[in-house]
Amino acid sequence: MIIVLVADQWLKIWVKLNMQMGQHFNIFGEGQDWGQIYFTENPGMAFGLELGGEYGKLLLTSFRLVAVSIMSVYLYQIIKKKKGRTLISSVSFILAGALGNILDSVFYGAFFTESPIHGGLAEVTAFGEGYAPLLYGRVVDMFYFPLLEGDYPAWMPFVGGKHFLFFQPIFNLADASISLGVFLIIFCYQDFMETVGNPPKEEEKAAKEEAIAPVVDQEEPTVLEEEEKPKPSIEEQIGLEIDLEEEDDD
Repeated sequence: MIIVLVADQWLKIWVKLNMQMGQHFNIFGEGQDWGQIYFTENPGMAFGLELGGEYGKLLLTSFRLVAVSIMSVYLYQIIKKKKGRTLISSVSFILAGALGNILDSVFYGAFFTESPIHGGLAEVTAFGEGYAPLLYGRVVDMFYFPLLEGDYPAWMPFVGGKHFLFFQPIFNLADASISLGVFLIIFCYQDFMETVGNPPKEEEKAAKEEAIAPVVDQEEPTVLEEEEKPKPSIEEQIGLEIDLEEEDDD
């Protein structure tokens, strides 16, 4: 989790201080336009989605802070209880991504100057002298993968003849970490639910079996067992009858 968080912040700060808004370059060399570092800033949610207005931004940041606090407590509990690796890994990836974007939203506006579109680069400034107040910073995004581009066939309803681009959203490492955590939950759903559902431990199963065992021992003897019991001898039977007669006379 810490590695993801540190890598996310390092990359964002490097892009913020070394690239102009809208500047981009190919990750895999010349002519490989399908993978790019493309500097943009997102005032809203993940993958370039936005929650409009100042109040919307404040609401989103506040929600993130509450969600991260709850997830941090939950992660501590499942680690302490030694839950499954799938559950711990998925929650860790989601928490690391959420923390990475929260740092942008809370602090970047207070510590960085504006990133100009033409000419100049953003700079680190004294706290409170940046481009936005505390909690109103913008999230730095940079990964852009336009893998497939073309036009929809004319016969398709609603979108026929229109241009499409996949994958269009620009995102960051924190967004990817959140997505990875969610995918782990989806693709390992069975293991995830078994871990969350607290299946009985082996010790608990053994205790239940021991509790049932005495009940089995107390069952009524079978006919075969009755036949196998030793029968009293004739002398013992005569003695028993004499004892009963004496008791009746008394």
